[in-house]
Amino acid sequence: MSDSESLKKQAAFEAMDRVRDGMRLGLGTGSTVAYFLEALGARVRAGAYCDIMGVPTSLWTAERARELGIPLTSLAEHPRLDLAVDGADEVDLDLRLIKGLGGALLREKMVAQAAERLIIVADERKLVPGLGQRAPLPVEVVQFGWEWHRPFLEALGAHPTLRTDASGRPVVTDNGNYILDCRFPEGIADPEALDAALSRRAGIVESGLFLGMADEALIAGAKGVDVIRREAA
Repeated sequence: MSDSESLKKQAAFEAMDRVRDGMRLGLGTGSTVAYFLEALGARVRAGAYCDIMGVPTSLWTAERARELGIPLTSLAEHPRLDLAVDGADEVDLDLRLIKGLGGALLREKMVAQAAERLIIVADERKLVPGLGQRAPLPVEVVQFGWEWHRPFLEALGAHPTLRTDASGRPVVTDNGNYILDCRFPEGIADPEALDAALSRRAGIVESGLFLGMADEALIAGAKGVDVIRREAA
């Protein structure tokens, strides 16, 4: 196992300490959450949890959870969740996030909003001084007229690129939409203002900006797992 994979595993296992039997969990998507699912499934199969249910944020997560024996439910059946565990592509010290390189940003945000607490698991490479300095910002758009958003996003300082697969075809999300990956050469100066502008644009379904949502970030590094908590308002 590479050093980065080992760190991801450390962060995911740290999150297990926050899980209690009887919880309704939001199950994120991505390579770090994969280790959390493995640990959760092992405890379910061992009988440590007899009343755990999860709401998956992607078709991949749902399939993997079933393989591991994790009981699943839905937001329709459980509109309030006790805890959501997810990864991130960038985390700043104010617990603002960029998410969505795995393509599940819309469902991830819905599940995060339904949860009493959102815990982010990540390795130290994801910790940044400012958002947009390393990862692109995913913006999910409806297929109709998607090109129309290019000049709008460029006016906001972005360099948008349509996400495509290995064959060059547009990647389609679980919700049937496209994703524009937006790079900001100088980083995102004002994430809140950008989030507000994107939310007002017809045809933009959601962005990967997760602001004021995370309660804790478990950041694994060479010296262990650091915990960043949201400051009380």
